[in-house]
Amino acid sequence: MDRNLVYPGSIPLDTDILSMNRNFMIALGYLAKSVLGVGPAIDGLACSPTAPTSMSVTVGPGSLTQLSVVDVLTYGSLAPDSTPLVKSGLNLTATSFSLAAPTTSGQSINYLIQATLEEADANPVVLPYYNAANPSQPFSGPTNSGASQSTSRVQRVQFQLKPGVPATTGSQLTPAADSGWIGLYVISVAYGQTTVEAGAISVVPTAPFLSWKLPALRPGFGSGVQNFTTSGTFTVPPGVTQVEVEVWGAGSGSYASVANMPSGGGSGGGYARARVTGLTPGQTVPVTVGSGGTGGAVGGSLPTAGGTSNFGTQVSATGGALNYLATASAPQNGGTPAGVGVGGDVNFSGSAGQAGALNQGGLGGAAPMGGAQNSGTFGNPGTFPGGGASGAGTGANGTTPYNGAAGANGLVVVRW
Repeated sequence: MDRNLVYPGSIPLDTDILSMNRNFMIALGYLAKSVLGVGPAIDGLACSPTAPTSMSVTVGPGSLTQLSVVDVLTYGSLAPDSTPLVKSGLNLTATSFSLAAPTTSGQSINYLIQATLEEADANPVVLPYYNAANPSQPFSGPTNSGASQSTSRVQRVQFQLKPGVPATTGSQLTPAADSGWIGLYVISVAYGQTTVEAGAISVVPTAPFLSWKLPALRPGFGSGVQNFTTSGTFTVPPGVTQVEVEVWGAGSGSYASVANMPSGGGSGGGYARARVTGLTPGQTVPVTVGSGGTGGAVGGSLPTAGGTSNFGTQVSATGGALNYLATASAPQNGGTPAGVGVGGDVNFSGSAGQAGALNQGGLGGAAPMGGAQNSGTFGNPGTFPGGGASGAGTGANGTTPYNGAAGANGLVVVRW
């Protein structure tokens, strides 16, 4: 940080104080950049209903930090400086907004609260100036003009309430943030509504609110985790741009045994783990969880392979397959090939199913970090996640056929 030098007996200049202020602002800007990047980043500025509730909401104190320049305009006697600098707008008091309900029955409207960094000169005062002709009688304003002058340059968060177009409830759209503005909150108001409750206020998914403070941070990913045991959609949380994903493919089912011939076990699903980057808060990613293969029935249906699990198009794990040499009348061969991981930073293959022998069904293949299924008289379902089913035995006398079993479903785990 630069510092001004002042010497005994020297005449102080206005630029001494101005340069000190600017140097301090620049130092804070670079500190903010090293911690928050070039932004934007928002802390505080919580939106809430009034108390008691009314048709107004308030946005509380807080800050908006984003990339700007040192000074767009002259700063006192200092010239403008277009050097990039991270600046913070600070609001110490709350800001209120009044909303109106649509006038047509059955309609609703979405309001957007948007924000931007505002810098302006403020606090005008008529300042005393030195009068060389009569030092005991100062001038009132420059050249004794009586004109007032701004005495501070303030950085604030400026807000704007932007209404959408009323439409049938459920179909109303939120207006887009204007260029240079950041959407923070959406407030939905329906026809006939007389108060705004907390449930009507939602955060814009892309709003760059700081999700954690330093005491809550720890190495690696935070505390967020979502397990998918069935297919669904992952919505990227606010402030998140990367996630860690683990994916297990599903295990295959096993054949039914036939007299004097136990069936082989199903094969396990694959596994992949990946760090997925480049995500956008609010983005939706389709998640598919593979279903375990079905088991074969005595004299009936054949088993099926395990399904593939995936996280979007970024990472996947295939399910365990059936042995192409196995048939309903010759089911002794174990399932193969096992599933594999695809697209991960770490990709593992599952295990093939083992062949049936004597009167015991073959072991089901394991998925990585899953478990193999023990053999027995009956076909046993695969071990979750992604395990292949065990084969079916032929009973104590070796001549009794039994049904096969289903493979275990896959799994997708997302952490951020």
